Amino acid sequence: MKKNQLALGLIFCLFFLWAISSNLLPTMIRQLMKTCELNTFEASFTESAYWLAYFICPIPIAMFMRRFSYRVGIVTGLLIAACGGLLFFPAAQVKSYGVYLCIFFVIATGMCFLETAANPYVTVLGDPQTAPRRLNLAQSFNGLGAFISAMFLSKLVLSGNDYTRETIPADYPGGWEGFIQTETDAMKLPYLILALVLIAVAILLIVVNLPKVGDESKEEKGKLIDFSTLKKPHLRWGVIAQFFYNGGQTAINSLFLVYCCTYAGISEDTATTFFGLYMLAFLLGRWVGTLLMARISPTKMLTFYALANVVLCVVIISFGGYVGLYAMLAVSFFMSIIYPTQFSLALHGLGDQTKSGSAFLVMAIVGNACVPQFTAYIMHQNETFYQVAYIVPLVCFAVCAYYGYKYKSLLKVKE
Repeated sequence: MKKNQLALGLIFCLFFLWAISSNLLPTMIRQLMKTCELNTFEASFTESAYWLAYFICPIPIAMFMRRFSYRVGIVTGLLIAACGGLLFFPAAQVKSYGVYLCIFFVIATGMCFLETAANPYVTVLGDPQTAPRRLNLAQSFNGLGAFISAMFLSKLVLSGNDYTRETIPADYPGGWEGFIQTETDAMKLPYLILALVLIAVAILLIVVNLPKVGDESKEEKGKLIDFSTLKKPHLRWGVIAQFFYNGGQTAINSLFLVYCCTYAGISEDTATTFFGLYMLAFLLGRWVGTLLMARISPTKMLTFYALANVVLCVVIISFGGYVGLYAMLAVSFFMSIIYPTQFSLALHGLGDQTKSGSAFLVMAIVGNACVPQFTAYIMHQNETFYQVAYIVPLVCFAVCAYYGYKYKSLLKVKE
């Protein structure tokens, strides 16, 4: 039991780390709009480069872990992501948007190892009946990482100076090129910190053995990836729900600072504070949701939380501005439990097919690579009624509510 607690503690650290990585993306989108002179739509491809790895890599990663183990997969992912973080130093000299997109893909590949391993590992390391609650607890550390990334690391990157070639002060050191270099260099420190922490955790996991679970304790490995797993309706619809949830969440996350600074007229410094509060609401939602799940069924909570976000998206679309901004804080609270709850519900009863199921669920994160771009495009094309773009996440949350409502009947459907 103590061995399981130690293992869970180490895995919880991974949830914290990949939250730092993914939640730096909204800050980087805002920063790259300055350093690479991009518009909202162009900058949104930062998300595409990052999350595309989650579509390409999960099946090979699941095969890799099936052949070796969760532990080997996690260590490999930590080292790959650390290498990506260190690449920001040579990239600062090149200052090419294409190079940054490649780096984000490398970092995401490493993080994809962690997600493909950690989510199912938490669900199988203990009582199956409490898996949704256990995964929500683990994901609360994800919320903590998101808060730290938004409230503190974003301030290391965003200077508050939003100059253009026309508005830069004549006495600015080095002129326009000096400004671009200063803003570019600001992106290096958070990723250096992240890389060093990733390497330290990798070394720790090399020293500490994680307990083997499920198919890892068997000599016969079976198929490296099992596509027949998708015949199970609750998993298949879980993958669909995860696609829409991830797309909706990332659409709101990635455009949050753009919404604040470009459309609501808020300064960068104030916007990053709001972003920190946004992620704090997410963290609080995870903790509250974990406590409530001890008394309320995960499916009921999933349905209610998703429907609450549908209503809040209607508020954002109707009012925009500061009203929409405060509605987004509430959206963050109610988004909090959706991902881990859907993930654990979809993996229920998969047994030796858990790794395959996890790979398909992680692949669904590709929603992050296309839904935010569609949202950004609508926002860019409707400058006067920009908030209409939030009809996209509204539809996404409606799909999640449908999954929660229909889950029990999906479990009863024969393959």
